[in-house]
Amino acid sequence: MVDAVCEICAGRLRDRHVRGGATLQECSGCGHLLRSLACAPAGHRDHAYGGEPTLDRWRLALTYRLLRRHSSPASVFEVGFGTGALLRRFLDDGASVAGADPDQLGLSVDPRVRAVGDLHACAVEDVADQAVSADLVYGIHVLEHVRDPTRTLQFAARLLRPGGSVQFLTPAGDSDGLRLYGAAWWMLEDPTHVRFFTARSLTLAAEAAGLVDIRVERPALDSTSTDAASLVRLVRPAQRPGGVLSSAPAVVSSMATTPLVLAARAVAPRLRPTLHLIARRPH
Repeated sequence: MVDAVCEICAGRLRDRHVRGGATLQECSGCGHLLRSLACAPAGHRDHAYGGEPTLDRWRLALTYRLLRRHSSPASVFEVGFGTGALLRRFLDDGASVAGADPDQLGLSVDPRVRAVGDLHACAVEDVADQAVSADLVYGIHVLEHVRDPTRTLQFAARLLRPGGSVQFLTPAGDSDGLRLYGAAWWMLEDPTHVRFFTARSLTLAAEAAGLVDIRVERPALDSTSTDAASLVRLVRPAQRPGGVLSSAPAVVSSMATTPLVLAARAVAPRLRPTLHLIARRPH
C-alpha cells in the first residue's frame, strides 16, 4: 500500500479492485478512495486536460449558475482559476475577483481578468494571510488533484470574510460510475486525479478545516459527458493520448445522450458523478 491510513479520517485502507484491472485504496471508515497510476492506470490520457471546447462552454455556464444559486457574492476567490473564464463571469456581474493557480496547465488567462483581478501564481496555501477577504471562495474540480485537500480547505477558509462561504466541486467516489464502468470510468482518465471523495469523507474534510453549516449535494448538471465518455472507453478500449473527448464521435455521442443521462440522474441521484460542497466560515 502507498499509505497505511486514510488521509481524511485515519481509517484503515484496503484494496478495492474494480473491473478492468485497476486497484484503488478504499477507507474502511469513510469510503474515501486513493489512486496511484501504478495500481490504477485506467487507460489514462497524457495530460490533465481532457475536455472539449464546446462542452467546456456549456459546462462553464452551468457551473456559474450553480455557484450563483447558493451565493450572490460581491467578491470571489477561485482556487485553480485556469483561464479565468469563470472569474470573468463574476467580474462581468460586478464582483471583484481574485484567485490562485500554480499554472499547472500552462493556460493563457482572460485579459480582463488578468488586468483587474488579484491573481496569485501559486497554490492557495501560499497566498499570504490577510491578503484576501472574500465573500465566496470556490474550486471547480481541484480537490482531487492537490497534495493535501484538508489543508487546501483550511487555507481557503482563511481567505473568507467571517460568515463567507466556500463551494467546491469534485468527482464522487461514491457515485455509481465506478461500479458500473470500472477502470473505464471517465473520471479515471485524468492522470492527476489522485483521490475520490465520498459524501462522508468530504464532510469530514470540511469539518477538519473549521467550516460550519456543511452540506454535500450531487448536482445533476455537472459533467454530463461522463457517462457517454465512460461507455466509449468501456466498449472500445484503446490508447488515447488526448483522451476520449478528443474524438468527434465521442463528443457527438455525449451531446446526443444528454437528455437520457439527465433523466437517469433524476431517477437515480447516485448516477451523478460530482459532489458539491457548500459550507461557511464561522462569524
